[in-house]
Amino acid sequence: MNITFIGGGNMAAALLGGLVGKAQAPAGIRVVEIQAETRARLAAQYGVVCVDTVAAAAPLGDVVVLAVKPQQMRAAALTLQPRLSRELVISIAAGIRLADLSRWLGGYATLVRCMPNTPALIGAGITGLYANGGVDADQRALAEAILGAVGATLWVSEEGLLDPVTAISGSGPAYVLYFVEALQQAAQEMGFSATDARKLAVQTFLGTARLAAQSAENVALLRERVTSKGGTTERALASMDSDRVKDLIVRALHAANQRAQELGDQLGADE
Repeated sequence: MNITFIGGGNMAAALLGGLVGKAQAPAGIRVVEIQAETRARLAAQYGVVCVDTVAAAAPLGDVVVLAVKPQQMRAAALTLQPRLSRELVISIAAGIRLADLSRWLGGYATLVRCMPNTPALIGAGITGLYANGGVDADQRALAEAILGAVGATLWVSEEGLLDPVTAISGSGPAYVLYFVEALQQAAQEMGFSATDARKLAVQTFLGTARLAAQSAENVALLRERVTSKGGTTERALASMDSDRVKDLIVRALHAANQRAQELGDQLGADE
C-alpha cells in the first residue's frame, strides 16, 4: 500500500519502523514533516520520502495517517481537506473525535480513530481502533495492518470506548512504571544498589506480564498461586488490601477516563 504520514514524531517513527520491518516498501511511504532535521533523520533511518508540505506529497496514496499533536490537528486537517478523494484517513491524535475531524475535513467520512501507546516504540504496543460508517472491510484491514505493525490491536464498537482505552492502555505505561519505581525504591531501602534494584523490579514485571500473556487463566487465579498461606506474599497483599490499593487504582483510572472525555470536548470546541 501507499501511505502518507502527516507528522513525523515519535509515534509516526514507531509506525514507520514497524511497517518497513514487515515488508512494506519504503518507496510507498511519504512523510510530511516541517522540521528539516526530522525529515533528514527519518529518510536516513527508514528510506522513506520526506517532504515539507502536503502538496509535495501528492498523490497521497491509499492511506493518510494523521500523526500530528492534537492541538495541531485542526490546521493539518484544513490543509489536507482539498486533496482528499477516496483515501482512508487514520488519526492517532489523542482526544480528537471523528465528528470534529470530519467537520474540519469538510464532511469527509472515511475515517478511523486510533489510540496507540508508547510500547509501540519497541513493537510491543496495543492500539484501540474505531471506524466510522464510511470505512469498508478492506479499509479496516488496512488500518489494522498499519497499527498492527507495532503491536496488538483491539477494535471497539463505540467511539466513546476510546476514552477508557486512553485511560487504561494509553496512560497505562505510566502506571506500570510507577509501580516499578515503588519496587525499585523498596529494594534499595532493603540494601540493593540502584542498578540491582532496577534489574529486580523491571525483570519481575517483564516476566510476570509474559506469564499472564501466555496463560488463558484469570489473572486473579495466577496471583493466588503465588500467594502461599502464611507467607511473604500474603503479608504484602494483606497490607495492600488494608490500604485499599486496588480501589485507589480503579478510582484513578476512572479519573483518567473522565479527563479523556474532557479533553475531547476541549479539543473539538469551535474557536
